[in-house]
Amino acid sequence: MESRKQEEVAFHNQRELDRHALTEADYDKKYSNKKFYSVQRRSTAYFHAWLDEHCPEKVALDYCCGLGQTSLELAKRGARVHGIDISDESVKTSEELVRKAGFGANASFQVMDAEKMTFPDAMFDVIVCAGVLHHLDLKHAFPELARVLKPGGKIVCVEALGYNPAIRLYRKLTPHLRTAWEVDHILTMESLDAARAHFGHVDVRFFHLFTLAAIPLRKTPFFEPLLGLLELVDSVILRLPLIRLMAWQMVFTLSEPRKP
Repeated sequence: MESRKQEEVAFHNQRELDRHALTEADYDKKYSNKKFYSVQRRSTAYFHAWLDEHCPEKVALDYCCGLGQTSLELAKRGARVHGIDISDESVKTSEELVRKAGFGANASFQVMDAEKMTFPDAMFDVIVCAGVLHHLDLKHAFPELARVLKPGGKIVCVEALGYNPAIRLYRKLTPHLRTAWEVDHILTMESLDAARAHFGHVDVRFFHLFTLAAIPLRKTPFFEPLLGLLELVDSVILRLPLIRLMAWQMVFTLSEPRKP
């Protein structure tokens, strides 16, 4: 296994072991970037609505399944779920989560290299990539995704965006929160250009800029009303071509796979 992949395994295995060993307060302190997800409401709603429309009765791949939350969302919507991850600890957690929720018979999990999958060609109707592509080498990931997607299938990707200078500085100042590969491979518009070499259709939407200002108030009564107001601001501002590149996240879909 390449050294960067060994580092990914070690990092994510340790984070999962810490999640079980540490108190909630100590875990949140050690992995302080988790606070950003408190403002993810609008992108999550969009993502879940997409799953509602495309996943029932489909064969779905949770690509780099992490702790299994996305696998569970897929299973709840009636999909036949296959989850893979390079971290064996994450695979164990995903399998346990889905089983305890009562969907174990409709899901299977494997430790697998996402850049060299062992699935047959054109196996999946739906593939979900939730915060994973920046961990991978896209010149290997995109052709593999195209290979295992059915001709009429669709992929949805939720990813951080790599332009905002304040967010980039934060990533550089907190190297303990991510692997060295990750910090240098946050996605950009060039990443979507790379995807277009393997997919005939790419559609992207942008989320979370002014809403980030609500994070310091996330544990106060002012958080919900402020977040709602800032979501309205983002819904207008992030329509502007240059401003939207400052967003924290983008959600994009891929379809019409081009086979080698």
